[in-house]
Amino acid sequence: MPMISVNGTELYYEINGASEIPMVLVHGSWGDHHNWNTVVPALARSFRVLTFDRRGHSQSAREQAPGTLHDDVMDVVALVEALELAPAHIVGNSFGASITLRLACERPDLFKSLSAHEPPLFALLEGDAKLQAPLAAMDQRVGAVAELLRSGEIDAGARLFVETIAFGPGAWDSAPERMRQTFISNALTWFDELQDPGWNRLDLQRLQRFTKPALLTRGDQSPPFFPAVVAQVARALPQASQHLFAGAGHVPHLEQPEAYVNVLTGFIAGTQERPGVSAAPATEGRALNA
Repeated sequence: MPMISVNGTELYYEINGASEIPMVLVHGSWGDHHNWNTVVPALARSFRVLTFDRRGHSQSAREQAPGTLHDDVMDVVALVEALELAPAHIVGNSFGASITLRLACERPDLFKSLSAHEPPLFALLEGDAKLQAPLAAMDQRVGAVAELLRSGEIDAGARLFVETIAFGPGAWDSAPERMRQTFISNALTWFDELQDPGWNRLDLQRLQRFTKPALLTRGDQSPPFFPAVVAQVARALPQASQHLFAGAGHVPHLEQPEAYVNVLTGFIAGTQERPGVSAAPATEGRALNA
């Protein structure tokens, strides 16, 4: 089992692909490196792909004290440097996208390009009156899950998260057993993440200094606040492209793996084919297999 000691913790990781071009995939909350299983084989044909379990998730070490978003960022820094993968194409989904964007503020030198799908940076929307009602509804659902976890009802909390926040009614019973167990195993790490007052924040002024190619994506089936978050992040990045996955939501690499791979590899190829240009101009695209 490949483990590495970095930044004061032990992380499980896997590397797939023989290419000399590194890619790092950062999973979201509740999940682990298996979240990327649907896309790693295709990506490994063109890249040397690193997947790993974030601290407190699955096979990586469980911490005594709650971690922070900054801890996760520094874990990626230490992991990429220890495995000599920089600069890399760094890709994040959901909370993994928040980590990737914060990493871009802290260590832009580690990137060849950045890709982020629907970071839950809801503090960016505090001044948007039109979104306060859906955000309040989401806060209620999050609070209900947190209360179950606080009272020790881990299985019930994981089910409620899957059915009211992540996927929708009926999703828990239809999910593979391994996925259900992963949600249960990592539930308390998500609860710890909520204790970090900076978990949903990002310094957009610092992000403006990131000049590498950047791809921001979202799904048209996701809640209405994600387009607003993505738009704010896109405006902050000097060289940002955008893509809309039609018919997909918060996890397009699971819902539309072929389209996800095509969009990601097409974006990266486009930045490499234009000498002297950091990234393609911002566009609104649609999934290639939609």
